[in-house]
Amino acid sequence: MNAAILIPARYQSSRYPGKPLVELKGAGGSAKPLIQRSVEAARRVSGISGVFVTTDDDRIAEACSAFGVGVIMTSPTCRNGTERCAEALQSLYDPDLIINFQGDALLTPPAFVEALIAHMAADFEALVATPAMRLQSDEVRVLQAEEQAGRVGGTSVVTDAKGHALYFSKRLIPHLPAEALDTPQSPVRLHVGVYAYRPEALRRYVDAPVSELEVFEGLEQLRFLDADIPIAVVDVATPPFALRELNNPEDVAPIEQALTEAGLE
Repeated sequence: MNAAILIPARYQSSRYPGKPLVELKGAGGSAKPLIQRSVEAARRVSGISGVFVTTDDDRIAEACSAFGVGVIMTSPTCRNGTERCAEALQSLYDPDLIINFQGDALLTPPAFVEALIAHMAADFEALVATPAMRLQSDEVRVLQAEEQAGRVGGTSVVTDAKGHALYFSKRLIPHLPAEALDTPQSPVRLHVGVYAYRPEALRRYVDAPVSELEVFEGLEQLRFLDADIPIAVVDVATPPFALRELNNPEDVAPIEQALTEAGLE
């Protein structure tokens, strides 16, 4: 399949302005900007026809030119990464799939994206696919304590019998009776923010109105569900290192530790 990876990147992050250019040290102690590390992670995915950064910021584009990745400039009016991917689609030559690879999720294993591509190759009716990991019961208890303290960490997803998403939430779903955590593995699935889209799905997405639930939850993928575009949820194995994202300055040290644990220079 002609599958292209797009990495949406914006400079004006509300929580961490300029984060695509934040320097992160790897296992060997060398520092690279976040956007470069995200590109390197995307390039480790097999079966990809190209990797491009999509941005509206000249500073990010200039940084990308320094390490040799293609850049597609998009409008500053794009509200999220999916809209940015939809706009960038016009600059690509007839792709079968577009992969939205989060610019702050540099630790995403290549196998996650490869699983999405394999699913889309096997199911020609699938329009969108995204991965999820089953959480251990101990991990769910930690997240429950975080919720009770008023903090939200991660996004959970529930599916129907066909494996299509019913809902995504920044709250833990589904509600669990106490005995549901008596076994090591829980029923809770943690969503990983990587997406495979067919071009048709992106066109329908930008034509659909912004979803009320999308706004409430702060989750762009809910617009697909509101527009009656099914999302296939593909189960993936939990990696041996933490899948941390760079959202705040305090995330830098844990991410550098995870890079070291993963052996990434």
